[in-house]
Amino acid sequence: MKTINETDTLKETILLLKLKQANELVHLKDQYYHTYESLKPLNIIKNVFGQMATSSDFKGNILSNAIGISTGYLTKKVLLGSTHNPIKRILGTLLQFVITNLVTKHSDTSKS
Repeated sequence: MKTINETDTLKETILLLKLKQANELVHLKDQYYHTYESLKPLNIIKNVFGQMATSSDFKGNILSNAIGISTGYLTKKVLLGSTHNPIKRILGTLLQFVITNLVTKHSDTSKS
């Protein structure tokens, strides 16, 4: 039977540790690359818009705002038409603003 030499055991342990270190270095480089890519401004913007697009609250808010803005605009056009009087234009804009806010705030009840 062969006797175990301490030097051979130490060399084998050193070799295993070097292999482990090389493997961890590869993983560290991969993690650095992924972190670098995820912190690029374009990728951050893509991720934010991707999350917003999948959110049902955001979709509902867009729909409510679109309905409110279009209702306000149509109401202004129907009631005032195209006028050149500055007072009527200001009142029409205020009317459009009020109607847009009312429709936007109360569109949740009409959707359900």
